[in-house]
Amino acid sequence: MNGLILLTGGAGYIGSHTAHALQQAGYQVLILDAFVHRQAYGKPSLATVIKGNLGNRTLLDNIFQRYPITAVMHFAGLIEVGESVKHPDAFYRNNVVYTLGLLDVMRAHGVKKFIFSSTCALYGNPHYMLMDEKHPLLPQSPYGNTKLAVELALQDYARAYDLAYVALRYFNAAGALPDHGLGECHQPETHVIPLLLRAAAQRAPFTVHGTDYDTPDGTCVRDYIHVYDIARAHLLALQYLESGQPSDVFNLGTGSGFSVRQLIDKAQEVCGIPIVVQEKDRRPGDVATLIADARKAATILHWQPEHSALDTILKSAWRWEMRMAKYHNDVKQEKFAA
Repeated sequence: MNGLILLTGGAGYIGSHTAHALQQAGYQVLILDAFVHRQAYGKPSLATVIKGNLGNRTLLDNIFQRYPITAVMHFAGLIEVGESVKHPDAFYRNNVVYTLGLLDVMRAHGVKKFIFSSTCALYGNPHYMLMDEKHPLLPQSPYGNTKLAVELALQDYARAYDLAYVALRYFNAAGALPDHGLGECHQPETHVIPLLLRAAAQRAPFTVHGTDYDTPDGTCVRDYIHVYDIARAHLLALQYLESGQPSDVFNLGTGSGFSVRQLIDKAQEVCGIPIVVQEKDRRPGDVATLIADARKAATILHWQPEHSALDTILKSAWRWEMRMAKYHNDVKQEKFAA
């Protein structure tokens, strides 16, 4: 059996898929999650799960004293770009202050391997296509600023305290592992693909935020990557650090972008359901196009996106939505029968 890995925010979307990947590779998994999005973590056999807030220093100390943690994967934090513009105080507290507290507890207990859930939002508006890790870091939102602040702190902690870290800059996570009971399940939902598929399932309008971007069809273009490919990257990053390699940052993406209108067209094809679209103004903090150059991860981590064809992503996400709809319907029927 490999070491015990602490996943903060590990009951969430990417964290739960990573817990599965770690368990498949023979690691023990410990999850700390506040369940602020009321997500239903359906795989307790994968991990020991502790419900608690990352900002609770006493709880963190107790966890590190009780469990022989060998590395930390840090997923916990606030992620909604628009909300970060409205409430930057909450984002700096949760994403920066609490992360520094976690790093300090790790240091106090001699845990020196850290994998950080970073973001392509660090880059801001692209200066060139495709964006590699050397692209200027010019976030356009408080959310992106908080992730950049943590990456800068990681550089300084690595130099001062012998911390070994990998920061993984995700582009757009999507898809699910419905056969393993894993998918995107939190409230409120803010990600485009589950919102699009739920609109299809409910025959409800789907909102497009912004149709006047400098893109071929006026809607935002994003690089979508299957969540399990992201999970596999975390496993490879952990093994990279375990082999004594130096701290580094890596993009995770496919190198291909799809617009919101292209997503709608493909979703209608996958679901077999016409989707009604309503158009609204841009959201603050959104940029027109984000597409990854992930060749560094391919070269150094030996990582390739294996499940990230758009058709594969949408089909897996649609199967997950159908599974969740059946689950909620069964629950309603049980309550009615009772």
